[in-house]
Amino acid sequence: MAAELISLVKIGLLVFPNIQQLDLTGPYEVFSSAQGTQVYLIWKDKNPVVSSSGLTFFPTNTFEDCPQLDVICVPGGGVNPLLHDEDVLQFVRGQAENAKYITSVCTGALVLGAAGLLVGKRASTHWNALDFLTVLGAEPVKERIVRDGNIITAGGVTSGIDFGLAMLAEIFGQKEAETVQLTLEYAPSPPFSSGTPEDASFDVVDSGRERLSASRQAREAIFARWPEK
Repeated sequence: MAAELISLVKIGLLVFPNIQQLDLTGPYEVFSSAQGTQVYLIWKDKNPVVSSSGLTFFPTNTFEDCPQLDVICVPGGGVNPLLHDEDVLQFVRGQAENAKYITSVCTGALVLGAAGLLVGKRASTHWNALDFLTVLGAEPVKERIVRDGNIITAGGVTSGIDFGLAMLAEIFGQKEAETVQLTLEYAPSPPFSSGTPEDASFDVVDSGRERLSASRQAREAIFARWPEK
């Protein structure tokens, strides 16, 4: 049994206040459904963490007792406070030194960038935050999943599921990834073709931008001062 535990692939996802829950739960469900993984939810302490939609998560590990991870993943959502939180950034940097894969979903890429891990790297994030990657020294790429070396970034929210399956194929092979996809019956067929600004109507894009305007404005203020840091 001890040998089996040692061989488990350690995957850690950061969990933080106002996290976008699907950024976390999408890849978490994929990772935890695979054979040979140990998945951790990590935060500064083990107090309950409330997501942006009100769902509550309980961290399994703190920054102090988290083991060295094979895969570190930073989800997105309310990441603005994390961009200048040195405790968070130091933890991410420290894990990244020896992690096999450094990853993010949605605006979690901004945290990787704030930690200095995306300089000169190709990266993706949510369409409404893609331009901020340039400020962080990255090359923005509007794709569902972008890989540059051992850094793998996914686009907005639902791309975390695709990202999780791609990671399983990378680590365990395509058969395991497809087996998990089948057991989750992941065969998306959305009723509308409005999942990207390119596909949505002008009215829908305007509505989406308006709905995201508060977080967008807050990030614009942060990044307007970024060169001074």
